[in-house]
Amino acid sequence: MKGGEGTDLVLLEHIRDRISRIHEYTGGDGSTFFGSTLVQDAVVRNLQTIAESTQRLSETVRATEPEIPWRAVAGFRNVLVHNYFGIDLEAVWSVVEQDLPSLAAAVERMAAVAADTAGQPE
Repeated sequence: MKGGEGTDLVLLEHIRDRISRIHEYTGGDGSTFFGSTLVQDAVVRNLQTIAESTQRLSETVRATEPEIPWRAVAGFRNVLVHNYFGIDLEAVWSVVEQDLPSLAAAVERMAAVAADTAGQPE
């Protein structure tokens, strides 16, 4: 599925929602994350969904945020999905704490660009 302006907006809203859920589940608190396998599972699943959704964004929209390591995001998804015998929870929390805020900000900027582009006549 190739992204387009309308598709990009839907995907960006979906990513925004997943990021919000991660914040809701953890409260930004590592002890909440590490203290509950339920929270860990929810966070990992939402990170998988975020990574999958970023891969479906159009190249045009992704190109507006070149500082986001898009290949690394896709690679992280593969690690989460294919690591059947254990996920490095420290690495997951590090992504939540260190990488998710910059991705969230980029998503907001990309949504603004996609909305502006969608509103322009062809």
